[in-house]
Amino acid sequence: MRQKIKSIRPFVGAGNFEISRNFYTDLGFEEIILEPKLSLFRKNETAFYLQNAYVKDWIDNTMLFIEVEDTDEFWKELQSLNLTEKYEGVRLTPVRTMEWGKECFVHDPSGILWHFGEFFTK
Repeated sequence: MRQKIKSIRPFVGAGNFEISRNFYTDLGFEEIILEPKLSLFRKNETAFYLQNAYVKDWIDNTMLFIEVEDTDEFWKELQSLNLTEKYEGVRLTPVRTMEWGKECFVHDPSGILWHFGEFFTK
């Protein structure tokens, strides 16, 4: 394929669309409403679609990885948002270091697992 790939934008579902919209806004994404049941959430060059759709098996098996510059700093900022107090079902897992890099985890209000991490350069 000769075309340059410019981005990837996964579609994620929501058990409660309004709560998930608020959650991702609090997480620092800008919401662009595309349709009543579909929004684009963007931060810099990273984006995903949130849709008002819930299929338990799909949500329970959705994981996404977002690369950040500094996982430790991201973790500090994440903790300051008080997401676990504001949103039922949200879980945060602290930074762990592996041989390939560092990551921390966020389960959103619907149960989607987000990995936020950085890769070590060799």
